[in-house]
Amino acid sequence: MSTFILILASTFLVSAISIIGILFLVLRKKLLDKISLMLVSFASGSLLGGAFLHLIPEALSPYDESVFIVILVGIFVFFLLEKSLWKHCHEKECPVHPFAYLNLFGDGLHNFIDGLIIAASFLVSIPLGTATTLAVIFHEVPQEIGDFGILVYGGLSKNKALFYNFLTAITAIVGATFMYALYVFSPFIPNMAYLLAFAAGSFIYIATTDLIPELRKERNLTISIVQIILLLGGITFMWVIKTI
Repeated sequence: MSTFILILASTFLVSAISIIGILFLVLRKKLLDKISLMLVSFASGSLLGGAFLHLIPEALSPYDESVFIVILVGIFVFFLLEKSLWKHCHEKECPVHPFAYLNLFGDGLHNFIDGLIIAASFLVSIPLGTATTLAVIFHEVPQEIGDFGILVYGGLSKNKALFYNFLTAITAIVGATFMYALYVFSPFIPNMAYLLAFAAGSFIYIATTDLIPELRKERNLTISIVQIILLLGGITFMWVIKTI
């Protein structure tokens, strides 16, 4: 039961990040964009560190070869999902209203998968669950800021954007509860090694296709150096967690 409480607390914390859009109400957009880009740097390192230092090593034995196939499956599935459901808009001109609701649906599915991944990690070990939760959180902060901006741009009021964003975020709790119930009560016990490998694939995909390409757009040398330091900082942070 204590593991389930940790799972619920972790997914609730991840879900609560959805209200970070409140920052739009108090900070100038230019400043918020700068902060968000710094967070993207740290998140990129955290996701890569989480995948290569925590998830893949935990998943490897005794399924070494097949684990790498599942990692590739995870990358490919997230590519398909992003192409069809939750295309994050990083350009100045985005489709309006219909895209806002499609974005909500995609985020709900994304957060549900995050819940599955967090629960699966905690069911393997508490340190692994903690590392996975932190990697998800660091990614969710800049993502939720972007999602809030998309919803407002799509025609929703700021209050509605915050509310709907939170509704999609709590699907992480649903996903985590589903995974825990499946593991404890169902005769079908999921293979945790393959779930961790799938999670690693998703982390690698998000870091290398969504986040790092955003960092490559920066042309200012000083800011680029800061981004590199923060990216390495995210990897180092995950390494420190592993060695504690």
